[in-house]
Amino acid sequence: MRSRPTRWAVAVAAVAVSSTLLAACGSDGDGDSPAGGAGGAASAAPKRGGTLTFAVGSDSACVDPQQVGSNDTVYSMRQTVDSLTDQDPESGEIVPWLAEKWEISPDAKTFTFHLRAGVTFSDGTPLNAQAVKDNFDTIPNLGALASLGRGYLTGYVGTKVVDDLTAEVSFSQPNAQFLQATSTFSLGLLSSASLQKTPQERCADGVIGSGPFVLSKYVQGQSISLTKRAGYAWGSSLWENKGEAYLDAVEFKVIPEAGVRTSSLQSGQVDAIGAVAQSDEAALEGSGVTLQARANPGVVFNLSLNNSRPIFADPKVRQALLLGVDRQEIVDTVFPTGTKPATSILAHTTPYYTDLSADLTFDKARAGTLLDEAGWRPGSDGIREKDGQRLSLRVVWFANAATNQPALELIQQQLKAIGVEIELAQLQIAQVTAALQAGEFDAAWGNVTRADPDILRSQFLTTGTNFYKLPASELDAVLTNQAAEPDTTKRAALVEQAQGLVVDNAYVIPVVELETELGVSNKVHDLQFEASSRIQLHNTWKE
Repeated sequence: MRSRPTRWAVAVAAVAVSSTLLAACGSDGDGDSPAGGAGGAASAAPKRGGTLTFAVGSDSACVDPQQVGSNDTVYSMRQTVDSLTDQDPESGEIVPWLAEKWEISPDAKTFTFHLRAGVTFSDGTPLNAQAVKDNFDTIPNLGALASLGRGYLTGYVGTKVVDDLTAEVSFSQPNAQFLQATSTFSLGLLSSASLQKTPQERCADGVIGSGPFVLSKYVQGQSISLTKRAGYAWGSSLWENKGEAYLDAVEFKVIPEAGVRTSSLQSGQVDAIGAVAQSDEAALEGSGVTLQARANPGVVFNLSLNNSRPIFADPKVRQALLLGVDRQEIVDTVFPTGTKPATSILAHTTPYYTDLSADLTFDKARAGTLLDEAGWRPGSDGIREKDGQRLSLRVVWFANAATNQPALELIQQQLKAIGVEIELAQLQIAQVTAALQAGEFDAAWGNVTRADPDILRSQFLTTGTNFYKLPASELDAVLTNQAAEPDTTKRAALVEQAQGLVVDNAYVIPVVELETELGVSNKVHDLQFEASSRIQLHNTWKE
């Protein structure tokens, strides 16, 4: 059977997030349960005990939630850390977690959080206002792997410890996105002992959090093992289970081959799998597996161009690539049922999303005309040439989803039809990051999940990491201003403008939204999605 949670009503989500900002405090209510309970019908009372085995396709070689970005590792590391706030996956509302309530200054420069009493890290040290300060003081100094958290803290001035349970976080300019950022795993809180390690040590050895599970073993490239945190009692206000996790342990196994993951689930060797391939859906459903899906908010899967390459200096070349991709064919051929082609640089589940589908059409003839106008002529083998140079692009990617390779191979065929040669270079996750840092790529395949449109600033602000080497332009001011704008109507207009500038200039080639689809055994109950379509296991139990 197929379980598909209700989609966000994006307009409601946008209002909810911003209303929380302006209301200047959180609520103490329990809230609604998160979307996406899966597995067998939850007719019986939850059972305690057992180990959940979850198969993923890749390992990012880092077990620090403040530094990881790949979903396959986020799934496990998210269970080890708590956040100041949580985000309702249905409404987008920001609700209490470690912070019972908060106040926000009218200019959105100062955020005061009032913490729950009695919370401790798994090493026994208290999670108090000093711990909040230590975390936010440290994150901006982490390396490139922590680009998300560093971006959320742009303009960070410091945190004042008002008292043991009150932390006042200040920024040099308005920072309207920060409240939502406090609900993310990238700003999940770590113990003092973890913060004293180097970023490399944290990646290799793991960290200490206050979450419902504790990292017990990490074998790079093979597995991540978690055990239940005894005495845990400070979960999100969205969670039905108010005490310790039901499961005793969770084992994440790295199984790169989609077919092997599928057969392992069917045979009962694993309880759940990530990144279900379209070709395996029918077989899984036929064997009684639940297919659980939710569209990820944030930046869609795209070919991110290295805009410093001379070949991309002519906007006609970039626009030709945009027009040369048949998004609907890719969705229909490769991706899980229900997946949507990109209609903006943001997915439709992202607050302030704007439908730009009219600018993301497939037009092979127009693409060819633009390349002709740019001086690129077909060679003897059909690949275009100019001044003795072939129109050839090296695309770097990594195998964290079964859909990556077939999607890229189809794009390769589509762009060949307009005279563009694509070389696909599969790398390890860490190698892709290094290639982006060094600028050693023509294009990169990827997406970034976040339930707030400020993800555009993290990705495309030229004064940030600027992996894609965008030139300084009016986009910088628009991205900076939307992050600072507390007025919902004005912020929506700025986010719409930013989406238009990215698409109109074809800085990247949006292709398809990420539809997270999991296969879950009918013996597993209440495996749930949080707001960013990552999994939440505190409520999960097994028969």
